[in-house]
Amino acid sequence: MKFNSFLTYSLWWLSFCFGFSGISQQISRAELEATAGEYTVSSFPLLRELLSIPNDAYYPEDIEKNVLWCEKVFSERSFTTTRIPTATVPLLLAERKHKKAKKTVLIYLQIDGQPVDSTRWDQETPYTPTLKRPGKSVGWESLPWSSIMEYQDDWRVFARSASDAKGPVAMFLAALDAATVLGITPNYNIKVIMDFEEELGSPRLPKAVTENADLLKADMLIIFDGPRHITNKPTLTFGARGIATVQLTTYGPIVPQHSGHFGNYAPNPALRLSKLLASMKDDDGRVIIPGFYDGISIDPETEKILKSVPDNDELIKYRLQIADADKVANYYQAAIQYPSLNIRGMQSGWINEKVRTIIPGWARAEIDVRLVLESDPERLIRLIKDHIADQGYHIVDRVPTKGERLKYSKIATLTHEISYQSFRTDFDSEVGLWLTRALQNAFGEAPIRIRMSGGSIPISPFVTTLDIPAVTVPTVNRDNNQHSPNENLRLGNYRDGILTMLAILNEKL
Repeated sequence: MKFNSFLTYSLWWLSFCFGFSGISQQISRAELEATAGEYTVSSFPLLRELLSIPNDAYYPEDIEKNVLWCEKVFSERSFTTTRIPTATVPLLLAERKHKKAKKTVLIYLQIDGQPVDSTRWDQETPYTPTLKRPGKSVGWESLPWSSIMEYQDDWRVFARSASDAKGPVAMFLAALDAATVLGITPNYNIKVIMDFEEELGSPRLPKAVTENADLLKADMLIIFDGPRHITNKPTLTFGARGIATVQLTTYGPIVPQHSGHFGNYAPNPALRLSKLLASMKDDDGRVIIPGFYDGISIDPETEKILKSVPDNDELIKYRLQIADADKVANYYQAAIQYPSLNIRGMQSGWINEKVRTIIPGWARAEIDVRLVLESDPERLIRLIKDHIADQGYHIVDRVPTKGERLKYSKIATLTHEISYQSFRTDFDSEVGLWLTRALQNAFGEAPIRIRMSGGSIPISPFVTTLDIPAVTVPTVNRDNNQHSPNENLRLGNYRDGILTMLAILNEKL
């Protein structure tokens, strides 16, 4: 083991002499902070190494490199590792047992990242971690990597998965090392499940959890993923929306036609698709498909919980550079308690330098539906499908045949996939109270507790199959550009993330 200061060595020696002799130690906040700071700096090479491994799940050969790396680093920290096979790439389980432990905590880590378009990144490649500081006027200024040893909180590392979610993986590994030096032995066993297809919707996760329920058995689940509250204060999130996706295609002529010869004659599928999508929502962004919001209500107690989150809606709109928000609810936290219907992409014909004067042969929309516990996802998909049929469309689940195209004046292809459902855990659950104590002890203030995040993580298979509560411990900066070019991790958040995880390892269950 490498020691980076006299303080670190001294702490290690004390832990060697006393920490493994059964003598309980009370680790002070100052000690936690000092050691987390030490291991922030010493773990930068590990962070850089991890971020340098390409991790697009569409390339299994790259994912295998990530699996091997994770097996190595967890084995080095006294974990046993087990590959859980799936039809594509494996899940990886790492397990470490502790003497006298009566409970088991399951930790979820995401290893894969979104696909990249290197041409839109302001650096050599998204897999070359690049250190940057705020520019003197605007933008970011690159620094030599060696400068990171004297980092400042607002400096950032730019790389794919820096925040979503390899940064938290490096934080956890650094926290494990720091805990060893401090002589911290958790009074619970640790299981870590690593997902290498999260950005694909974790399509094989539910089956794997069902088939390996005994192997994954635990008392609670914590998820190291996602950004802190916009104030960047310590945060706990007690739920997340689920997600389903819909692909909708409308049709015009069998192949694109000259708009001069057939304009005013051949129906335009782009226009039809636009009108069809517009029929699903009003001008205030509310879904007007009958029954879409049925079953959702915000009672006074829930309202109190939601309004305890220190949001500033005007600041949110300022950061998004929007004049008005949609009117699904009156404020942000309330809005994300409802299912959503989002057009995430559209395509038809050609635009920009490839534009041509044609009537397109087809038009396609990709839609995501964010789910909440009170809504049955199958029912929501059926409502969308019924609405499209009510607009006069004959619906198929494949490319229509020539006979169908000649028979029906309006025809659409609709396919869908339900990835996973929502989950929600009570604030006063055992895991909720335990994590609240840990963050309170680490930062000297109660964490912001959020009922449910707007985003989705594939946790419901664990919650439903293993019958355990789950809480997310977010650590990264909210303005991290996740899923986008120039994704980044603020180094002050990296240090605080290590402190957060170290405090959790220190907190007794």
